[in-house]
Amino acid sequence: MTKPTLVIGNKNYASWSLRGWLLLRGFGVDFDEVQLKFHTQGWRENIGRWSPSGLVPVLWLDGEPVWDTLAIAETVAERWPEKQVWPREARARAAARSISAEVHAGFHALREAMPMNIRGSYPGRGLSPEVAKDIDRIVASWTMCRERFGQGGALLFGAFTAADAFYAPVATRFVTYGVRLPDVARAYVDAVLALPALQEWSAAARAEREVIAAEEPYAHRYL
Repeated sequence: MTKPTLVIGNKNYASWSLRGWLLLRGFGVDFDEVQLKFHTQGWRENIGRWSPSGLVPVLWLDGEPVWDTLAIAETVAERWPEKQVWPREARARAAARSISAEVHAGFHALREAMPMNIRGSYPGRGLSPEVAKDIDRIVASWTMCRERFGQGGALLFGAFTAADAFYAPVATRFVTYGVRLPDVARAYVDAVLALPALQEWSAAARAEREVIAAEEPYAHRYL
């Protein structure tokens, strides 16, 4: 098997890329990283040959592309079953897949009003009734997982799973926008942020200097 390659975008802004990257790094899968910065010449010249959908992340495995983070998660689970990408127990596994699909497809108000911006700090910005509804639903899911399946560790299902990779960008948003959380959710955010792989990604995100105005709705220079 050839070494996998993961194609990603800006680490400060690219929440979907974070999911795919954290999944691989968190499970110790060795891979090459190709970064295409949004709105650059490198992106325009290369995204077409790397990504059938024109989006990132894309995992190249044995010469074939796998795009979309859910497809990447299932492919990694299939290729490396010993990694336990999903929980071993059937009920926990069903819950992990369900909440991962929910964040993959939903929470549009939160996405729009609180875009991922790891190096930013905008406490109190972006909160609306619609965003609050998304936050309440996320907190309810986290609480359910922690209470039912979280024994043996500080993450949603105890040990690290794909579900934690899927919710990592949400955890960073809650920090960026100073979202007030109940104790269970706050402890979970702290546990996710403490993951060595996420710390590695976050350090790289803070070191980036590119600024994309559309991703910075609360920066004073754009108000």
